[in-house]
Order: sequence, then C-alpha cells, then structure tokens
Amino acid sequence: MSGVHATARIRARVDGRGGTALPVLESDGPLALRRTRGGDGGQARVLLVGAMSGPLGGDRLAVEAAVDSGARLRLGSAAATIALPGQGKEEARYDVRIDVADDGELHWLPEPLISAQGSDLYVTTHVGLAPRARLVLREEQVLGRVGEEPGRLTSRLVVRVGGRPVLDQQLACGPGAPGGWDGPAVLGGHRALGQLVVVRPEFRDRPVTAQALGDTATLVPLAGPAALVTAVAPDGLRLRRILDEALMSLE
Repeated sequence: MSGVHATARIRARVDGRGGTALPVLESDGPLALRRTRGGDGGQARVLLVGAMSGPLGGDRLAVEAAVDSGARLRLGSAAATIALPGQGKEEARYDVRIDVADDGELHWLPEPLISAQGSDLYVTTHVGLAPRARLVLREEQVLGRVGEEPGRLTSRLVVRVGGRPVLDQQLACGPGAPGGWDGPAVLGGHRALGQLVVVRPEFRDRPVTAQALGDTATLVPLAGPAALVTAVAPDGLRLRRILDEALMSLE
C-alpha cells in the first residue's frame, strides 16, 4: 500500500496550578502539533500544522486527542486541509479520535477541509465523552477549489456520551457518491457544508429548541446533553459566518 502513514497524539491534564499541561504532544510525519499562546490561564491551545500537501491518495493520517478530568484544550489547525489526488487510485483516509473525561473540555475547531478535483478522501471523527464532559466541535467542508469540480468526499461523525451514541451520521459527495447528494434535499447546489456539535451537561435539564437559523441552517437538540447545527452555504466564508453566529447563540 502506497502513501504516508502518520498519527499525531495529544493528551491534556490539569497541571495542579489552575492550568492545563500537555504531557503528550507527539507529532508524526506531516502532522506537527504546536502549543500556542492565548486563551485564559486554564486552557491549553494547540495548532495542527501540516508539513506537506495532502492528504494524497493512499495516505493514512490520524489525530488522537485525550482530555483528562478538569483539563481544558482548544485544538485547531493552522490552515485549510486540501485533499489531493495521488499517483494511484487509492482512497486517502483521515481519522480523528477524541476522548474527554468528566469535567474535561475540548474545543475542536480545525480550518476547512477542501476536496480538490480528482481526490478521494474518507474522513471519520469518533468522539467519546464522559457524562459531565464538555465539547465544541466544528466541521467545515468545501467541495472543490475555485472554478473546479469536487473530488469524492465521504465523511462520518460519531459522538457518544457516557457510552451511548447521540449522533452517528455519514455523508458522501462528489463523483461516485449516491445520487441526489447535490439535489434540493441535501446540498441544493451549495458547495460548502458544515456542522457544529455542542455538548454541555446543562443541556440535560435545559435542552435547546429546534429552529431554523436563516435559510440554510438548522439547530436541533440531540438525545443526551447535546445540540447540532447543520448548515450549507455558497462558499466557506459564508459558512464560517453562519456557524460562528450559531455558536454565539448557544453561549
């Protein structure tokens, strides 16, 4: 099997001084993790920096993040991820696995994933949360660069709270995807799609109210202490604006 295989790992725990330490900050191959300044004293901030183009066809890339009890981590990326075709016809994979303990908090806020023409990428995100964990997770996907058709992109997101699934969904877009992905029931001709998952223990007693957020986004409660915003937009800039406004409405 051709391609690059790499896994970046991060672990956050309380440092005993009111802050968050990072006993594991392990870069690998093209995936480089860098701690950054900013935020309040209790939160650690880390950027994922891509050291090369990709993922390319045949690549197997993964990010694993664990947040211990009481720790707070904000994890993002320095730039958009661009899925590109490789020399062969192999599918590329990008897997994210997140685990957050009770009273831990994670903000997973990467820059958009862009599906370039000719690429074939399968993305999975698996999130396991303890009952009192907190999460803000944003996913943004742009189908094609300016003036080009998209590649094949399949994305699956699974979120469990206390071992019980609150969200398990998959969407495939681009050449070879099941028919109707670009129709009015799914993207409606838009080329940017995204979602925001917010998990907070207080949602158990005060769940969010389902509502439309403008013409191209919705907010719905999930089973358990969670809320989901789903949005489409003509481009990535407008998609980000919609998701930012939705997050502000939940705070």
